[in-house]
Amino acid sequence: MVTTTTSPPPKGPDTEARRSKSTARPGDKIFLGLSRGSGITLLVIMAAIAIFLTYRAALAISKDEANFLTTSEWNPAGNPPVFGIAVLAFGTIVSSVIAMIIAVPVAIGIALFISHYAPRKLAAPLAYVVDLLAAVPSIIYGLWGAIFLVPYLDGLNKWLDEYMGWTYIFDKASDGLARNLFTVGILLAIMILPIITNVTREVFLQVPKMHEEAALALGATRWEVIRMSVLPFGRSGIISASMLGLGRALGETMAVAVVLSPSFVISGHLLDPGGGTFAQNIASKFNEANEFGRDALIASGLVLFAITLLVNGAARWIIARRKEYSGAAA
Repeated sequence: MVTTTTSPPPKGPDTEARRSKSTARPGDKIFLGLSRGSGITLLVIMAAIAIFLTYRAALAISKDEANFLTTSEWNPAGNPPVFGIAVLAFGTIVSSVIAMIIAVPVAIGIALFISHYAPRKLAAPLAYVVDLLAAVPSIIYGLWGAIFLVPYLDGLNKWLDEYMGWTYIFDKASDGLARNLFTVGILLAIMILPIITNVTREVFLQVPKMHEEAALALGATRWEVIRMSVLPFGRSGIISASMLGLGRALGETMAVAVVLSPSFVISGHLLDPGGGTFAQNIASKFNEANEFGRDALIASGLVLFAITLLVNGAARWIIARRKEYSGAAA
């Protein structure tokens, strides 16, 4: 008598998925639905904003006979109406680049000091102070910049003009207080510094201790441990933190409006008064603008929206390419 035994069917990914779906708890299903709904809601909101900006901007662009991306004049009430977004794009990008050049290295240094160098009794209060700075309203930074920063930067502007004027960038061609894009860049750097520092510090604290201990066991110094273990692991986090800071710098309104002396002139002399940014121009002219003028301001907002999307898309692309260098990707 021959007996046959039937072996169970092989377990595959489909079998495991059906089993997990059948045994899922109600709370897991609710959480999955809420998460999926939140993601879809975010996409819907982004699409609604893009559609609104595009529609209102098209109304203004259709009446503007000049090339709004290159014209430097802003006169929506004229005939024909003209609005120069080129000046606003120049001022927004230049001030944000200055802020990033100043803030990112300093933020990385502060984050490394708090996470790897400072004693615990000093690291905790210092981290708390940085957290408080991130919560200060932008109007407070703007008032501080107008009352304190602008007068005290006049001496720095004169020094840069005297010793670095040959670079053209720091050549001060006109007199006046330091209400220029260079001052705005410094103020924005101070504003975004706590944001970049907080995120970068948290990333550095997530570095696996085994990586650091292995490097120390091989005889590496503290700086070599940071260079070979901490910075490669936190590279993606540093980029993400920088993009968060850049997002605030690009869209900052009140602080820039209080400090900057706006003018629709594109000039490479960063120490001369003048310039303008998208957010500052929208905030200062929206109430007094007519219907077409508001459409023109919304058109400038659409350009800022596109710049922000491009910057964040580039950041995501860089992070995806650098994943293999991060211990978090393992």
